[in-house]
Amino acid sequence: MKWVRFRIKTTTEAEDIIISDLYDIGLEGAQIEDNVPLSPLDKERMFVDILPETAEDDGTAYLNFFVEMDEDGLLITGGEPEPGTMTIGAANISGDISRKTKEDVLSEIKEVLEDIAGYMDIGEGSVEVTETDDIDWLNNWKNYFHSFEVDDILVIPSWENVPEGDEHSYVLHIDPGTAFGTGMHDTTQLCIRNIRKFVKPGDEILDIGTGSGILAILGLMFGAGHAFGTDLDPCAEPAVAENCENNGISSDRFDMVIGNIATDDEIQERAGKGKYDIVVANILAEVLEVITPCVPIMLKDGGVYITSGILNEKEGIVTAAMEKAGLTVFDISRQGEWSSVVARK
Repeated sequence: MKWVRFRIKTTTEAEDIIISDLYDIGLEGAQIEDNVPLSPLDKERMFVDILPETAEDDGTAYLNFFVEMDEDGLLITGGEPEPGTMTIGAANISGDISRKTKEDVLSEIKEVLEDIAGYMDIGEGSVEVTETDDIDWLNNWKNYFHSFEVDDILVIPSWENVPEGDEHSYVLHIDPGTAFGTGMHDTTQLCIRNIRKFVKPGDEILDIGTGSGILAILGLMFGAGHAFGTDLDPCAEPAVAENCENNGISSDRFDMVIGNIATDDEIQERAGKGKYDIVVANILAEVLEVITPCVPIMLKDGGVYITSGILNEKEGIVTAAMEKAGLTVFDISRQGEWSSVVARK
């Protein structure tokens, strides 16, 4: 099976109109490439180690549409043909989906662009057409994730076997899935070391922006009694469940909820206020600034707040937020260009 990509060069202002109008001819699921700066809300929703680096926004955008090609060389589109008909070029036969030649689809795209250009600036409006062989899009990333060490901890993909005679103190089997990190980044490793430093047997851990669950699961392996994770991405729930199973963590030791604990009192109540020995958040400095005011509500007296995802030059944003929330900063560690700031209630 092959795919045909139609790549349109346009403007950021025309993105939505073009995507909407091309949907009407059966092109769905646009991939957008532009350099529009992230809004504060965008950043808050991105529970990630690093913000994507973008060039200066020049108003240019590229829209990519991938269309499946069948064995006859016809493109399968999701258009809405007349009831009981299927379009193949100019012909109609019985059916309920649309199959068109590459030339026909390109012609329709150009007609749509020409129509839109009649009432707004679409920029260059050029269309590049390329073909690609079928790819296992969901699993192709696994080629780039291999086992690695954090001190005496072996982090290994769930689809690989532990080497015979391995002598690591801890072995973490992890499948980050397509939406989360692997733990290889400096920020995650800083968090792992600090969790290990401060966790005590039986501790309660709250992991904000838990993702694949790597931090909380390691906390449980280090001796914590129970973990609670929150994330904005629904993909976190199955990822955490799978990784708990892979590491022999029973479901009653790790609870998970989707929602924004910083602003949702119901999420805070479900997590449990004033019950945590450790709160960990490996996010961005700007997001930590938003989250930190709720952390004292969740911590026990004497509880520890471990943060990372902080560029060295942005330490001040996080320490100021901690101090404003009534927390005492007592430990800062660094790895590469990243910092981990730890405070106590």
